[in-house]
Amino acid sequence: MKIPLGLWEGSTENATVATALLSDLVDRGLDVEQGVLCVLDGAKALRKAVRDVLGVHTPVQRCLRHKERGVLDHLPERDRPALKRRLRRAWAETEHARALDQLQVLAGELERSHPGAAGSLPEGLEETLTLTRLGIRGSLKRTLESTNPCESMIECVRRSARNVKCWQSGDMALRWTAAGMLEAERQFRRIIGYRDLGKLALAIERERAGHRPPASTPTEEAATLANV
Repeated sequence: MKIPLGLWEGSTENATVATALLSDLVDRGLDVEQGVLCVLDGAKALRKAVRDVLGVHTPVQRCLRHKERGVLDHLPERDRPALKRRLRRAWAETEHARALDQLQVLAGELERSHPGAAGSLPEGLEETLTLTRLGIRGSLKRTLESTNPCESMIECVRRSARNVKCWQSGDMALRWTAAGMLEAERQFRRIIGYRDLGKLALAIERERAGHRPPASTPTEEAATLANV
């Protein structure tokens, strides 16, 4: 089930605002000990906030639709359909290494023909394959590989506030936004692929465990204290 967790006034391109939003969620009791997956649109401020608040090993899935548009915008119209097919074919691969290889080959080809697109594709490239690396397939992968699940809430907020013509203050904007989010929540259903959420949670936990430092033995702890 999708649940709106927080609201903060400011731009998603502002690292201070993004950090404050995530810090507030943690302070209010959001449990991140077992790991979370963050699906981001590519905003550098949001990426920095995730790294600073949730840790450098928090898995991040880059929105494929944002990445796709960012790359295709650098190409002439006639070349876009072929590139889109190749991008989607690589992202549909179930084997992480093969998918990454296809994207890297494509980036190399673009460097010769379309330098602008070649500069856009490698940025955050591996994060477009996070779900693939975690072994998530099928409906849940299609649901979480883009920011579309939250776009419906944003559209609901716009619809709720479309008749407001005079915004008197930031507080008023926050109240109307919150009202739109609550209206959207009443329309939410289980996300498509929800049956595999347990598998995703286990995959994230395994990855987190791989990044944890080994536990010290009593002898090692005593030796460390002695050195200090």
